[in-house]
Amino acid sequence: MKKRIFIAIHYLEIGGAERSLIGLLNALNYTKYDVDLLVYQHHGEFMSLIPKEVNLLPEIGSYAAIEKPMKTALKEGHFGVVLGRLFAKWKAKQFAKKHKGNESIAVFQYIHTYVVPFLPSLRHLGEYDLAISFLIPHNIVRDKVNAKQKWAWIHTDYSFLNLDTEVELPIWSAFNKIISISEDVTKGFLSKFPTLKDRILLIENILSEQFVREQAEMPINNDEIPQVKGQLKLCSVGRFSYPKAFDRAAYICKELIDKGLDLVWYIVGYGGDEHIIRKAIEETGMQDQFILLGKKENPYPYIKACDIYVQPSRYEGKAVTVREAQILCKPVAITAYPTSTSQLQNGIDGIIIPNDVDGAAHELAIFIKNKGLQNQIIDYLQVHHYGNEEEVKIIDQYLS
Repeated sequence: MKKRIFIAIHYLEIGGAERSLIGLLNALNYTKYDVDLLVYQHHGEFMSLIPKEVNLLPEIGSYAAIEKPMKTALKEGHFGVVLGRLFAKWKAKQFAKKHKGNESIAVFQYIHTYVVPFLPSLRHLGEYDLAISFLIPHNIVRDKVNAKQKWAWIHTDYSFLNLDTEVELPIWSAFNKIISISEDVTKGFLSKFPTLKDRILLIENILSEQFVREQAEMPINNDEIPQVKGQLKLCSVGRFSYPKAFDRAAYICKELIDKGLDLVWYIVGYGGDEHIIRKAIEETGMQDQFILLGKKENPYPYIKACDIYVQPSRYEGKAVTVREAQILCKPVAITAYPTSTSQLQNGIDGIIIPNDVDGAAHELAIFIKNKGLQNQIIDYLQVHHYGNEEEVKIIDQYLS
């Protein structure tokens, strides 16, 4: 008989974790597994990329209300969820004041505690061989799903997060395996939760080279990225959020322009920090050099159209887009966030630049002028593989 797998995620908008899930779903062997996928809100550009073999479970109103505007959730009658969210927000403010932390990060922890009790059980779906919580809140899978094994994924560097570990530890401790996407992500997580060392299992983000290359061949509007002779095109892809540091990248761009470089830096993405990024663009006067292209269902043609891919993040788990750019044989420059050395080999298949404006601009300018090193990196990428569908065999080992 086939093994049963349950997977939960909040939505499938454009993002690294979401793209990673699509990679996992495409790599699974459906002659071995029946897969039920619960997407709390049935929206996002990647919904259309769910493989046909996957059983997409119906949307459940109270689950969808977790991240909907509260007015909408109230109109739909999800009073308990809204009450839990309000209390979670209040608790997060108290924690942020006491610990000088980030309220927006802390609020998700308290949602675990105060919203999940208002959600209906999923045990009527029967017993699964494996239940996977792909993104927080992880205690939905912990509390609501019946499974022989339960796994939770880590997608970020926890060493940067100011968390209420007393709230989080019991949640993580309930899982048989905690899936880390890189060795450095493991180190960051264990800096907060050292007692969970024996639960960690490394499974890298799964990517298909064939899929990335095929998608990169899709046409785009030439007006979005015009071809100007002698003008260098940089590209970055990601959610408009503090970790991705696109606001800071606008200042790096200004320094590059001030150094006499002729370039345009294109940003593919969306998110809540767009107003912060636009303010940085206005302050630096980079309206014509730092271009926000917005949300794109398929970012690969934009990466292909540019000369150098830049990941300017303050911190990362393991940026999926970096490896996608490497698959497309683009010279890559990433900032020296703590997990950067697990992302690439400095000087071999990309470069690591300082994680501050002045240092990043200085080293990036040197790299831009060093065509020999760029070509050397391209030659290396052309003969090395960055797809890793075989990572899915780790799941096979635990379910055989």
